[in-house]
Amino acid sequence: LSGGEAMEQGLRDCCRSIRIGKILIQSDEETQRAKVYYAKFPPDIYRRKVLLMYPILSTGNTVIEAVKVLVEHGVQPSVIILLSLFSTPHGAKSIIQEFPEITILTTEVHPVAPTHFGQKYFGTD
Repeated sequence: LSGGEAMEQGLRDCCRSIRIGKILIQSDEETQRAKVYYAKFPPDIYRRKVLLMYPILSTGNTVIEAVKVLVEHGVQPSVIILLSLFSTPHGAKSIIQEFPEITILTTEVHPVAPTHFGQKYFGTD
């Protein structure tokens, strides 16, 4: 997830030998439907715990699509830990309804999520 790349360096600083996969998902601005454009994972991902990094969890649609891709690659939802900086109650609830076994770790749950995290982080706003 492109926003997740903003969290990648901190993870690498803590866990130097960690294996990292990538998923590129974009949401249609009108329909809010998420579409997977790219996914590449370590070949043994189905045997690992997975940290799914997504900084701003708003609707949950993008994360749900990412989890579906991981499940297609043999990952059990019970070994997925979603790491987010901010989450809306709606987004967290949507994910839990779809995948009740997933673990969500976030710093804050608030009805209004900050916008444009990736653009601000990467200086493209």
